[in-house]
Amino acid sequence: MKRSLGAKTIAYPTPVYIVGTYDQAGRPNAMAAAWAGICCSRPPCLAVSLRAATYTHGNILARRCYTVSIPSEKYVREADYMGLASGRDEDKFAVTGLTPVRAEYVDAPYVAEFPLVLECKLLHVVEIGLHTQFIGEILDIKADESALDEAGHLDIERVRPFLFAPGNQAYYGIGRYLGKAFSIGRDLLRRASSVDKA
Repeated sequence: MKRSLGAKTIAYPTPVYIVGTYDQAGRPNAMAAAWAGICCSRPPCLAVSLRAATYTHGNILARRCYTVSIPSEKYVREADYMGLASGRDEDKFAVTGLTPVRAEYVDAPYVAEFPLVLECKLLHVVEIGLHTQFIGEILDIKADESALDEAGHLDIERVRPFLFAPGNQAYYGIGRYLGKAFSIGRDLLRRASSVDKA
């Protein structure tokens, strides 16, 4: 039997994304965001939802773009800090020792040390309530060579991203391999086909 937990912001998995922007003075800033994810295939889009109180919120509205850098597990401490501190008060790159890099396709910085980066041009702004959802078209994805497999595809075990668990407010690494997507359930398609014919 399931127990009701009420209306809460809990869904799994929840990513740990670092959203990069420049402020009005051109200073690089980065913040941790978990209310985010791919939201469209064509054009390829990624959405992030931020409170208006964040420094990044105003930066995205002003510059009409952002990057998302995906940290590996070894940078969990730095990523957590980027969600605790405000770019209004602190230079997060200086404090963490991480390197801001100007993106190639958008006017925003990304984190050089993180293995995966998405460059996004702002397409839509949706006011939801406490949060504003920024939907950005992905103009380019950059990945460290070390994050790619022999065929040149991203390998999650090489990227080593981590997840945020909103229920107990903790970070977790990626678990074990379970099976090939769009393949492991094919036997059920065959079974469904035989049931339909019966």
